[in-house]
Amino acid sequence: MSNAGKTIVLIDDERTIQATLSSVLQRHGYTVHIGPTAAQGRKKVEETKPDLVLLDLGLPDADGIDVLRDLKTAHPDVPVMILTANDSLANAIESIKLGAFHFLAKPYAVEELLSLCGRALEQRALSHEAATLRVEKEQLQEKLRRAEEQLAPVSISRRMREVEQLIARVAPSEANVLLTGESGVGKEVFAQEVHRHSHRANKSMVKLNCGAFPANMIEAELFGYAKGAFTGAVQAFPGMIAEADGGTLFLDEITEMPIELQTRFLRVLQEREFRPLGTTKSIPANFRLVAACNRIPAHAVRDGQLRQDLYFRLKTFEIEIPPLRDRREDIPKLADTFLRRFSVQLGRELPQFSPECLEMMRKYPWPGNVRELQNAIEHALVLSEGTVLGVQCLPREIHMPELATAVPGSASAPQTLEEVEKQALMEALRRANGNKKRAAEILGIHRPTLYAKLRRFGLAERITPSTSETAAPTIP
Repeated sequence: MSNAGKTIVLIDDERTIQATLSSVLQRHGYTVHIGPTAAQGRKKVEETKPDLVLLDLGLPDADGIDVLRDLKTAHPDVPVMILTANDSLANAIESIKLGAFHFLAKPYAVEELLSLCGRALEQRALSHEAATLRVEKEQLQEKLRRAEEQLAPVSISRRMREVEQLIARVAPSEANVLLTGESGVGKEVFAQEVHRHSHRANKSMVKLNCGAFPANMIEAELFGYAKGAFTGAVQAFPGMIAEADGGTLFLDEITEMPIELQTRFLRVLQEREFRPLGTTKSIPANFRLVAACNRIPAHAVRDGQLRQDLYFRLKTFEIEIPPLRDRREDIPKLADTFLRRFSVQLGRELPQFSPECLEMMRKYPWPGNVRELQNAIEHALVLSEGTVLGVQCLPREIHMPELATAVPGSASAPQTLEEVEKQALMEALRRANGNKKRAAEILGIHRPTLYAKLRRFGLAERITPSTSETAAPTIP
């Protein structure tokens, strides 16, 4: 690191030290200002705003420790190195406690002093860089936060306006809410809206996707456990219910929760207390419940995947989020919202959709719903060049209208939610040539969720993985 332009203030009353150090430091590129007394030294610091201060503790008009204290208070980012003939341990400890960079006893080697000066300036530069990065990060986070607020989707369709109005009325209450709808319609987003507009908004919203965990892990995640409660429990874990204390507990894909665990969770809702695994003491449960499922709840009850009494507890307010294909008038606004969001995140100039691109997005059936649209916009922005985002930037499957005839939304599409979901799964797997990882990406869901759905619809054994997925785990 070059020393050119670096300024050092030397506060020392010994003329020999002043002359010697000034000469050495100047030969190495530093600009040196001398203050032979504490008063003159403070004045030089104020006038020159130095990069480093070299301070002698034995000054004629003040105690050097007091000068150090004043300098670190007024200029905390300026490193101060102590030079003294009084190398007592007490002075050294006090100096370091007050923030001195180093304590160097006289006589000292010039090479050592120069090395310490370089380290002090390097540390200061790194501290400034870290502070700048923190400020930039905070500014970016604030910019993103404002973008999220300003660019929140404004629904145009009548059905979505009705959903939003109902959520606005339900949110301030303590009532349980059950959100239903196909995968990717935005149930988690609306769960966050319920929490954000509730009286619990200043507390946490804790999320648990019941379809993303093996059955034997959900209980531990939900209820928590004591150290040694089971093999592998090397330390205690509070669990999601405890973490949601005073806030909101969001259980996604609740029909994937094991039926025996549903019984235990129902008791928590009734008695408002729970007991972590491996403990005997009950803990108060203080949370507002929001749940979601992508099945028709009545069918899940019929098929033995959802306890009827738990369903009755959940459905104080049951709100269905319509699929994107049934509210196509919302597509341009949603697409524009996602485009603005990703432009901010990527630091890109905001492009515009071409008319052909918008028309193609309106016509596409979006089997993965809003999540698929969001992924498509991010894909398109990454590939785009210039100020216009054209059709060629969209994912390949959107360019292939012949695929739309077999997906939900066509004239011959199944009518029930379950049939629609099953058809979407089969179509995604067909388009992915049996590759489950790719099929999950097309649908905008996680692979464990895809596996759970394949088992539920009896498709697990009918799908043969493609050669590109030979490393994928076998579905049990």
